[in-house]
Amino acid sequence: MEEEQKGWKQLRAVTLDRKKYAKRMRKVENATKRHAHRFIIKRIDNIRLVAREITTWLVLLGMLIAGLGVQLFWSQGGYMATASRTGGVYVEGAIGEIKSVNPLFVSTNAEASVARLVFSSLYGYDTTGHLKQDLSTGTSVDEAGRVYTVTLRKNAKWHDGKPVTAKDVVFTINLIKNPAVYSPLRVNWLDVSVAALNDTTVQFTLPAVYAAFPYALTFPIVPEHLLKDVSPSAVRENAYSQAPVGSGPFKFRRVQESDSATSHRAVHLQANPDYYAGAPKLSRFELHAYPNEEAVVKAVNAGELTGASDISISAVQDVKSKQVKITPVSLDSGVYLLFNTKSPILSDANVRKGLQLATDSVAIRKQLGGGVKPLAGPLLASQLSGTDVPAEPVIDVKRAGEVLDAAGWSMSGSARVKGEQKLEFTVTTTKKKEYENILKTLQDQWRKIGVKLTVNSIDSSSNASSSFDQNVLQGRNFDILLYELAIGADPDVYAYWYSSSHYNFSGYSNTLADTSLVSARSRLEPELRNAKYKQFVSQWYSDAPAIALYQPAIEYVSLKEVEAVKPGLSLVSNADRYSDVIYWTVASDTVYKTP
Repeated sequence: MEEEQKGWKQLRAVTLDRKKYAKRMRKVENATKRHAHRFIIKRIDNIRLVAREITTWLVLLGMLIAGLGVQLFWSQGGYMATASRTGGVYVEGAIGEIKSVNPLFVSTNAEASVARLVFSSLYGYDTTGHLKQDLSTGTSVDEAGRVYTVTLRKNAKWHDGKPVTAKDVVFTINLIKNPAVYSPLRVNWLDVSVAALNDTTVQFTLPAVYAAFPYALTFPIVPEHLLKDVSPSAVRENAYSQAPVGSGPFKFRRVQESDSATSHRAVHLQANPDYYAGAPKLSRFELHAYPNEEAVVKAVNAGELTGASDISISAVQDVKSKQVKITPVSLDSGVYLLFNTKSPILSDANVRKGLQLATDSVAIRKQLGGGVKPLAGPLLASQLSGTDVPAEPVIDVKRAGEVLDAAGWSMSGSARVKGEQKLEFTVTTTKKKEYENILKTLQDQWRKIGVKLTVNSIDSSSNASSSFDQNVLQGRNFDILLYELAIGADPDVYAYWYSSSHYNFSGYSNTLADTSLVSARSRLEPELRNAKYKQFVSQWYSDAPAIALYQPAIEYVSLKEVEAVKPGLSLVSNADRYSDVIYWTVASDTVYKTP
């Protein structure tokens, strides 16, 4: 111990000789200077002599490296390719509550989206809006045009492994027709009988010829073996409506209650590896339901979603995220100003005609910022052919004033009056930024002819939405209704304009129009149907039960690296964006090509 302490003291006693240290450092400095002078400074002149050669060789070397890089880039196209990566989770936002995931009770866009992902139909629509086979492999029609025989796939299975059969189709139709079920699809099937000829053949018998019947075969099919013992009146409340089993590209996993205050729910799905059309590339799919456009846009800007639907061309301007791309998609629908033709003032066709002449739909489309298509009448422009298509209404503000004058509504100051009554209306609609912009423009246009327009905007995300259908639509409780009508792939618009139809919201009634609609839907010959629809459209223009504003579009928002909804699509309904969902991906890789 003493020796250790002694050694430690000796170590501490060591001192540094500063003079010796300084002398050594001077020697190192002098040696460094001599070497620098000898090997660098004296040889600078030699470097100058060969500078040009060195520069030339460096340039040539750089060009050689660049050439090899370009060659590698060009040649890799022969053996490298960009391929979508299998797997991943797609998180999509849609608008509307999800109260039920049973496809027989769909009432919102969000519920319709879930139904398309989980369930199959006999027929569906492709990305161009044309009818395509789904569960069906073929359809034949008898000579009378009243009996349709549909053959089913043999490899289709329910998500629990049971085969999909013709009995499931029959069971679904009978369930829809049962009044105790209260399915909104019931009205389409009341007079249609259906029978299973064998496991893969189902036959539909119609009471009369109906040319558009194939388009009705897009209804979702539910499994008989899981619902046959459930009372029809209890189907809506049954556990199946919260945890369904379908036969579509994705299987149901669970419903997540994200925010009860805003009704934000998320439906979690997983890929169906046994899907008859091929397993989806995605592993999972999450559909988040939001109450309105503002909530969806907020989620996009926060980076919470992979993709988002139901965003209008007005609301998409609020999308600020730099990580997304925006894809416009047109819908086979029409946005209309529907007149209540049963109201005292609007029952006069001349008043309706005057308002029609004063409405500049071109300015309205321009105000929306483009992206929507023109629409002049009750049908899409593509649904009428020939050179004798009825002439569209022409905007003429001066003529509009003359027509209203002739109807007894004269100008008094800035307003139009008849006696003590002013010409003013209330337009009712659902709360939507797109519609707010439309109505501001419309108010300005009609003010020029002395017509005052008041807006009644109903928040479709509140409890008022539950009474909108009953009080506003079914009760015809409006002067003018700004509303979107789903026209569809076939021009049969009987439901909206036939005088006694339940969905004839305007109350339009004209004998010639009724006759044309009935005749057109009961003819299978395309030329004859086209002629009848021309007669109907011509009469519709003359009577002006509504004003067609435009064919709407949605702006599909998705991350830039995503492969999902493609530009140039034309969809029958918003849910038809899933026509090719099995090919959607969330990322891609560069891979070697297979020889």
